[in-house]
Amino acid sequence: MSTKLNLIMMKKVFLTICIATMFYGCAELQQVANQFPQVGEILGNGDIASGLKEALNNGVDKQVVKLTNVDGFYKNQLVKILLPDELKKVDQTLRSVGLSSLADEGQKIMNRAAEDAVKEATPIFVNAIKEMSFNDAKNILLGNQNAATNYLQNTTTTALYGKFNPVIKNSFSKVGADKVWTSIITKYNSIPLVKKVNPDLTDYVTTQALNGVFKMVAIEEKNIRTDLNSRTSDLLKRVFALQDKNIPK
Repeated sequence: MSTKLNLIMMKKVFLTICIATMFYGCAELQQVANQFPQVGEILGNGDIASGLKEALNNGVDKQVVKLTNVDGFYKNQLVKILLPDELKKVDQTLRSVGLSSLADEGQKIMNRAAEDAVKEATPIFVNAIKEMSFNDAKNILLGNQNAATNYLQNTTTTALYGKFNPVIKNSFSKVGADKVWTSIITKYNSIPLVKKVNPDLTDYVTTQALNGVFKMVAIEEKNIRTDLNSRTSDLLKRVFALQDKNIPK
């Protein structure tokens, strides 16, 4: 084969490789574009982070603050604090001997203490939201339906427990819960043949209050992710449109 023919063949091979590379590169670019499409205008990292922070702040403002009101826990069936398993028999026994009002008061006081404690949550949440990085925001936006709630749980639970526990302990004293529950436990333990109980109600109510807080945050997160009307600002609409495009059909 002549040198000229070899050169022609080499040019054809080179051209084929270039075309293949070009199309492969376009496919990659299209994949990225599909994952993060333009929504009105190109969103920068700062926009995405700001949008997620706004969504989390909405969760705190709309849902968590509700829990601080009178009956915020007690009349909200989603988060109402029920008796721990070891005290359910106490409750049943007290009612069977005509002490239903005392049993009702014991449960109400646990919820009042939780309502009191949640007032300490907002500054801790606000600080965690401020510290959110772009990578945190990106992972939340394209994560599962509870990704934002999980972020707050991971970054605030320890601090919240540390704040809630002494407030609940103090609240028990302030509203007379310690005396009520001392009376309840004393009366129960004095009943012949019952198994004596001595629960750590401060720890129990603290844990249940935390569970209630994150449950309400999760409700607002679900609203923003699934209900377009809950995206109350232009930024929320544009940012969560990215999430919508990334949801598998």
